[in-house]
Amino acid sequence: MGVPAELRYSPDHEWVRLDGRTVTIGITDYAQDALGDIVYVQPPTLGISVVSGVSITEVESTKSVSDIYAPVSGTLIGFNTELEGAPDLINSDPYGRGWLCIIELTEAPGDSAQTNGSGYESLLDAGAYESLIGG
Repeated sequence: MGVPAELRYSPDHEWVRLDGRTVTIGITDYAQDALGDIVYVQPPTLGISVVSGVSITEVESTKSVSDIYAPVSGTLIGFNTELEGAPDLINSDPYGRGWLCIIELTEAPGDSAQTNGSGYESLLDAGAYESLIGG
């Protein structure tokens, strides 16, 4: 299973790619493998404020329906509309074309006004995530 070193990870198996004050999120290779074939992704509500740990959407697979949790706090500003016609991109390319959402962080990582206000700094690095999944 792939665990790209440049990403951060939640214990709920979401990955996070930081780009300035926004993050792109998706589910990990480990998670998509456990879910099986993804057949539907519920488009989330754009423009809403989200809090780390709260469900923001669902994915349906041949095995189950699973909540996807916000790994950071901020505003949900984007959704991968390509998944509406091809949800299986999550299975075939979980760290690329299979991304799910974009969140604008409450604050940029490293802002000193509040320590870890967005939750980004508390996410796992690749080594810690590999340990979590037994890799």
